[in-house]
Parts: sequence; C-alpha cells; structure tokens
Amino acid sequence: MTEDELRAMPDSQYMSPDQLAFFRGRLLRLREEVLVRERDIRVRLNENLTFADPGDRALAEEARWLDLRLRDREAQLRNKIDASLKLIRDGDYGWCEVSGEPIGIERLLARPTATTCADVKTDAELRERAFRAAR
Repeated sequence: MTEDELRAMPDSQYMSPDQLAFFRGRLLRLREEVLVRERDIRVRLNENLTFADPGDRALAEEARWLDLRLRDREAQLRNKIDASLKLIRDGDYGWCEVSGEPIGIERLLARPTATTCADVKTDAELRERAFRAAR
C-alpha cells in the first residue's frame, strides 16, 4: 500500500488491518534505520584516538559528546518505535492516549510514533510554554 492509497481510504477504514500493516512496516523500517545509526555511533565511541595537539583533542572530545547525545536520542526513538509496535499488537495504535480520538493518518505519516492527536499535543505545548513563561 502506498501513502496515496492510505490517504484515499474512507474514514470507516481507519486502522483497518491494511492500515495497521502499512504502519507496522513503516515502523519496522524506521527501527532498522535507527539500529544501523546506533551501531555506527557505537563504533565511533569505541575508537581510541589520541591526539598530541590540544586543539585536536578538544575537537575529538566535542565529537564524542555529540555522539553520546545522538546515541541517547536514537535510543529514545527506538523505545518509542517499540512502544508503537506494541500498540499495534494490542490494537490501540492510531488512537489518542488522552482523548481516545483518532490521531489521524496525516499525523501518523509525519510521525508514526505519535501517541496523541494534534489537538491534545497543541494544548500540552501551550501549557508547557505558559509554565516556562511563568517561571
């Protein structure tokens, strides 16, 4: 199934077996990409390079710090993908965990790990901004 075919499906087919299979495939491909990136990061982090020049050493330490941050972000994304795959298995994928409303095909195409609909996400972001501004 293509994205266009997915978009063309009627609302009554929301999270049908075909749609769930589409998103499961997309999540599995995304998970494999994350695993490849994590392996690449692990290889870079395991390199034992020594530099006599302090400037080179500082650049290498900065690159290592960035790789550590990237590793953490990739691990978080992998966890979200795994949680989304579990939602598919449990029959809860595609439904907002707060309101119970459909998340929507367009939002899931843009962010297949989304667990809330756009309205709930917008409200949460507005509350977060207001909280930060009140500090």
